[in-house]
Amino acid sequence: MSGPRPTSITLTERQQSILEQMVRRSTSPQRLVMRAKIILAVAQGQNNSQIAKQQMLRRNCAAKWRKRWHAASARLAEMEDKGVDDKLLREEIEVIFADAPRPGTPAKFTAEEIVKIVAVACEEPKASGRPVTNWTPKELAEEVIQREIVASISPRTVGRFLKAKQISSPTSAGTG
Repeated sequence: MSGPRPTSITLTERQQSILEQMVRRSTSPQRLVMRAKIILAVAQGQNNSQIAKQQMLRRNCAAKWRKRWHAASARLAEMEDKGVDDKLLREEIEVIFADAPRPGTPAKFTAEEIVKIVAVACEEPKASGRPVTNWTPKELAEEVIQREIVASISPRTVGRFLKAKQISSPTSAGTG
């Protein structure tokens, strides 16, 4: 049983060249490589099922990137008509291939706040007037709240940040 015919895509020589470079470049993130391969296959006339089988992914994944490219094709053509260089065109293609924002609760702490918390963890606790030789998650949480780095944070969250960054206090460095 066949469904509606998928939208066909025609690539310009520049677009095809940029996509092929993405696929060949060893530093390209694999998600970009996969998405570039999908669009190159679409341009060769393959349907979503063929692409899914070839790339070992779901058919709806191929369909999603086909639709996203099709929606952006007018913008890409306009950029080429304006004579933008390949670097800007590649950047726009990478924007098209970027992951959409995920649903769910946004992060409670910014990267800057986390960096500041980790920086405090690298200081001597005694320099902050703390009566401990090594930071505990509870002491560190209290200190970053006192310094107004964050309004509130649990010791458990502080512990997760430190574990993720493999931080040890200055006095215990090299002992673990």
